[in-house]
Amino acid sequence: MNKKELKEFLDVKVATYNNPKFLEADPIQIPHVFTRKEDIEISAFLTATIAWGNRKSIINNAKRMMELMGNSPHDFVINHQESDLETLAPFVHRTFNGNDFSYFIKSLKNIYRKHEGLEGIFTKNQAKSSLQPTISKFKKIFFELPFEQRTTKHVSDPLKGSAAKRINMFLRWMVRDANNQVDFGLWPGISPSKLSCPLDVHSGNVARKLKLLKRKQNDAKALAELDNSLRKLDPMDPVKYDFALFGLGVFEKF
Repeated sequence: MNKKELKEFLDVKVATYNNPKFLEADPIQIPHVFTRKEDIEISAFLTATIAWGNRKSIINNAKRMMELMGNSPHDFVINHQESDLETLAPFVHRTFNGNDFSYFIKSLKNIYRKHEGLEGIFTKNQAKSSLQPTISKFKKIFFELPFEQRTTKHVSDPLKGSAAKRINMFLRWMVRDANNQVDFGLWPGISPSKLSCPLDVHSGNVARKLKLLKRKQNDAKALAELDNSLRKLDPMDPVKYDFALFGLGVFEKF
């Protein structure tokens, strides 16, 4: 396919998957339960944090996270006492456990009280053309409280070579407009043009088959290469093609 044919092909796939039916089997359904901005942000961030492995397991465990917070994530984050964190101790999703969960709650409280929330950090620290340096800055702020070293692996750092798939997915959810009732468009201070594709095994394999990506590893360098290819197709909203790449890989076994 030439560039024009490739764009037409992918645009059709975006239209196929960027609609409310996408929510039925995707973790983004968790924040869609909420209506308050802060509840959406926090539930989305926590859901994205555990978004690796079996998607049914991700969704079930994300629902469990919300239940442990009384289905009021912002209220729990802001008003919890140390004793309230004991209820989180049994939680486990793969290598993310109750201790990690407790630290995330304490850090989020610090972020909403001292850094104008998640939106404040990402909006104030954004670079000119990419949010990858911003994610690295976010990680430093996220771990400014005393922490266990093991917990740091649950927040990726692009400046240390990570593709940061889960945080890039969270940012897509927050920044892209809500016109198709999938993403939320909650953070108007960030342009969708700065977003990066949540690069995983599915989107990476499809991107390579379509010659959008040559690098074999799914790392920060591969993400930069894929960003460059997708921005040529749509400079203003390159990450809409996440729906196409993911849908082709997961649903169509492309």
